[in-house]
Amino acid sequence: MINPIQHSKTKDEANKYKVEPYVAPGDVYSTGELSGRGGWTWYTGSSSWLYQAGLEWILGLKIQNNELRIEPNIPSNWEEYSIRYKYIESIYNIKVRNPNCKTGEVSKFLVNGKEILEKKIKLDGSKQYYEIEIEM
Repeated sequence: MINPIQHSKTKDEANKYKVEPYVAPGDVYSTGELSGRGGWTWYTGSSSWLYQAGLEWILGLKIQNNELRIEPNIPSNWEEYSIRYKYIESIYNIKVRNPNCKTGEVSKFLVNGKEILEKKIKLDGSKQYYEIEIEM
């Protein structure tokens, strides 16, 4: 709903949307005469929602109960991607490889070369470096 390109596929849709098709809106009206019209573009709230959607729901970086998990939801033709995550004073270098052309589901979760069967790691902020390798 907040992806601007979805509201500008045709000239009629773009005229109804009325805001920039290249800027994430803070909202899209859903009722009444303004239904389908974008609002609150070029403000920091809309960019933070888009950042969160990309990091958590596409790349799959999940932090919950002081644990880090990776749950990707990516196109099957993505070969790999990486994330550098800082927690307090520790650095987590995360490399996700997709040799089997999957869209999700982690097969292997390695931390500093050691496989972690639970596929999650407790966050540690004590100036450590962690190399996390994920295979889908």
